[in-house]
Amino acid sequence: MRDMLRIVVLDRATLGFDISMAPLEALGECVAYDTTPQEAVGERMADADVIVINKIKIGEAELEHAKRLRLICITATGYDNVALEACRRHGVAVCNVVGYSTESVAGLTVACALSLWHHLPTYADYVSSGAYTESGVANCLAPVYRELTGAVWGIVGCGNIGQAVARAARAMGCRVIAYSRTPKDGVENVGLDALCRQSDIISLHVPLNDGTRHLIDREHLSLMKPHAVLVNVARGGIWDEAAVADAMREGRLGGVACDVYTKEPFGHDHPFASLGDDRRVLLTPHVAWGAYEARERLVDEVAQNIACYLDGREQNRLV
Repeated sequence: MRDMLRIVVLDRATLGFDISMAPLEALGECVAYDTTPQEAVGERMADADVIVINKIKIGEAELEHAKRLRLICITATGYDNVALEACRRHGVAVCNVVGYSTESVAGLTVACALSLWHHLPTYADYVSSGAYTESGVANCLAPVYRELTGAVWGIVGCGNIGQAVARAARAMGCRVIAYSRTPKDGVENVGLDALCRQSDIISLHVPLNDGTRHLIDREHLSLMKPHAVLVNVARGGIWDEAAVADAMREGRLGGVACDVYTKEPFGHDHPFASLGDDRRVLLTPHVAWGAYEARERLVDEVAQNIACYLDGREQNRLV
């Protein structure tokens, strides 16, 4: 049965072309499209047994074309782009992948926070612009930066990624406090208001759902220290993007780093589009999950999900 299996990858480009598809090719015929316009999804999945997607949306309209489809594999942990109830009605199984990018996301979180905490973009620009050469002064100490030792790092969401960031923060001498729906042992748990008031660095690590949408709003931003660094590598909808942009323009935050947006890529009318020249703002293109090793693990686990499905075993099953 596996020799006849037809696997269709609908947005191969999101995985990077340096990563081999060999684990999927070993399971059957594998057809990969770099990208797929939404209007072409139904046609391309029509004769697939398995589809592999990242950002492609799958709903009732697409499933009506799926004559042979048995399994949808999402190359991510989040699954809000797939209508699970519609999949149940059509008898289509759905799997995601969890835990593959913990170290990758945690690493970029720390890198972003430290870059802004130490004003590295500003200092690097000072040198590369020629201002340092023209100054005649051996150093530049403005803007002022502070040592990390003794700083308070607030973790919003204490799952695997949040805990990995907490370990790194402690190793650098920070006091770590956390806000989590389920308080964790061994962590100083506080309310969200208290975390916003006390923290020098705040990083967000919660999934996006009805309970976390705009979790960080204008009121919570108003509680933060004016030098606080705020990092979002979770989901764009977790904070109010317009409120964050306003806080930066008004000088009410020390720095903002963001890797995720409500629309990806965001357009010229996005609240962050006007912040691009601000060296206190560090915007990256949804790359935190994508270390080479993490993407290798991702493809391997997708292949394992398919193999388990074919063997009648469940792994990472959502439906």
